[in-house]
Amino acid sequence: MDRHELLQRITTFPLVARGLAEDLLSGDFRSVFKGQGIEFDEVRRYEPGDDVRSIDWNVSARFGTPYVKLYREERELTVCLVLDESASMFAAAGMRRRDQAILAASLVAFSAERAGQRIGAVCFDREITRVFNPRKGRSHIMSIISGLLRTNDGGKGSNLGLALEGCGRLLKRRSLVVILSDFLCINWEQELGHLCAKHDVIAIGITDPLDAEIPNLGLLTMGDPETGAVLHAPTGFPSFRSAWAEWHGDRTTLWKSLCRRCGAAYVELSTAEDAPTVLTRFFGGRRTT
Repeated sequence: MDRHELLQRITTFPLVARGLAEDLLSGDFRSVFKGQGIEFDEVRRYEPGDDVRSIDWNVSARFGTPYVKLYREERELTVCLVLDESASMFAAAGMRRRDQAILAASLVAFSAERAGQRIGAVCFDREITRVFNPRKGRSHIMSIISGLLRTNDGGKGSNLGLALEGCGRLLKRRSLVVILSDFLCINWEQELGHLCAKHDVIAIGITDPLDAEIPNLGLLTMGDPETGAVLHAPTGFPSFRSAWAEWHGDRTTLWKSLCRRCGAAYVELSTAEDAPTVLTRFFGGRRTT
């Protein structure tokens, strides 16, 4: 998919985002889109029925009687996109993983704007390549999208852990972090856990149909775009195709397990799927009852 075609599809997203924003607003994420971000307001004397966990012990000790902390709701929150720009995101037989990630990121951004939130982004390959500080407004979203569309080739290496650490430094208050990556990288689990402890995190795993099933193409030469390693794959053998599918299946199972362990929500998005349909189904399925 070329840049012009991508942009044409993205221009329709403000209309699609209207419905998705409602799902986001109704979702079960702890802070974002629900207006449950809170900040300290004042203290008052403890009254029967108050939650004892809200007692301010320092103030209570100073005045010799129990006081509780009061908070006010803060509806203006932040959505931060973490986008993979490594070379593996640009390699595909059909639609590139990178293109699907841009479509998904654009849809989330327009939906967040519809809900009145600030949008930021962190892009990475083997290092953090670009940072867009969180701001409001359609023009800011378009500047992020324009920057993403100008990237034609991915960098070698994928340091997701560094990007998650950088995202954590960027965000001062509880936010929603949306990671868009193929997760073909290592050593990011600890950083994900740290991020989930302070923010709501959604991992969108971008996949390709070939991950699940590789066709019989005879002896196929395959190259790793990030390491340069070359594999002569005997796709004509059923045993190879079975091992290929099993390896990708195990990797997906491990990825989901790590997300659950860290406390991140997750969804797979194939390059063969329609991003608005998948994301609407995902967020709509997380409505509270």
